[in-house]
Amino acid sequence: MRKILLAAALLAAAPFAASAAEPMSYTFVEGGWTQLQLDRNGADSKPKLDGGYVRGSFAIAEQAYVFGGYSMVSKTHTYDLGSYDLRVKQELKQPELGIGYRLPMSDRVDFTSDIAWLRVNNEAEYEADGFETERYKEHTNAARVTLGVRGKPSARTEAWLKAGYIDGSDMDGTWTGTLGGQVNFTRTWGLVGEVQAYDEVTQFSVGVRASF
Repeated sequence: MRKILLAAALLAAAPFAASAAEPMSYTFVEGGWTQLQLDRNGADSKPKLDGGYVRGSFAIAEQAYVFGGYSMVSKTHTYDLGSYDLRVKQELKQPELGIGYRLPMSDRVDFTSDIAWLRVNNEAEYEADGFETERYKEHTNAARVTLGVRGKPSARTEAWLKAGYIDGSDMDGTWTGTLGGQVNFTRTWGLVGEVQAYDEVTQFSVGVRASF
């Protein structure tokens, strides 16, 4: 947690180039590939589930915005049980909705804060030849609060760093950190990348963003 706060302070204090740049937009849509990696208490096995995501943000006032997103990742494992194969498919779906606030710290750096509702839907399907398919479902509702900074190191790039806390109905409260960036090709289009970590989960995302 101390490392996240130190990095946020360094980003906020970094000398930004004086060249002309488009202002940061809080109205955008994006989508792309995402991967969820599970640590499982430090075990050697770290399952990786791949999939896609979409999300967007809309500025409702000069300093306020609403946002939402949806991601789905899955992984299928096959186990040889001798007389038959067992196929296990795990699927995680995560919708979220929230509202945020930005406070300009300079022409190129904003302080940001947000609060969001998110839901983790975990589904597992067990299938084997000659047996009836079995499905199990569970879900967790949670709230997340974050504080961070977002800035423009150059006319064509952005970077953001956030630290926060997540707590939910079927999970222990835990700290979370997010590091992301964008490279703009045009005024509208950009390539974004982000990594988010909390508890035993690390999520990587790479996508394309259209800003308005």
